[in-house]
Amino acid sequence: MKIAMGNDHAATALKLEIMEYVKELGHEVLNFGADTNERCDYPVFGEKVGRAVASGEADLGILICGTGVGISIAANKVKGVRAGVCSDATTARLIREHNNANILAFGARIVGSELARDMVKAYLEAEFAGGRHQTRIDMFAEIEERSGL
Repeated sequence: MKIAMGNDHAATALKLEIMEYVKELGHEVLNFGADTNERCDYPVFGEKVGRAVASGEADLGILICGTGVGISIAANKVKGVRAGVCSDATTARLIREHNNANILAFGARIVGSELARDMVKAYLEAEFAGGRHQTRIDMFAEIEERSGL
């Protein structure tokens, strides 16, 4: 799979580590994030990853900022994006299985590298369960349409 990754300055070190881990898992990485610790604005990178995922340039995305929240809000402004913030591997798996989330977000100031690896692995290995969950995904799309996204 092609995985789009983005981050701000608060998450550069963790993003670089997770990029290598994602490659070790056999995936291609598209880097849309900051590669230095110089201050930058996370909405830019959330949007870039969101657009890459929504357009099909990437299959899934991973976003990292200080908490994971701000960058996920930016990504969720892109039509078709379902980014979920996680701080444990179970939630990371369930956002794929139940919500068909196409972007995983987490905070470099919230989770350490081992937990981040566990979450990324759980997220990338999970598959959408479909069934009753598809009805809810369809409802998300209806909300987007009503909102003009």
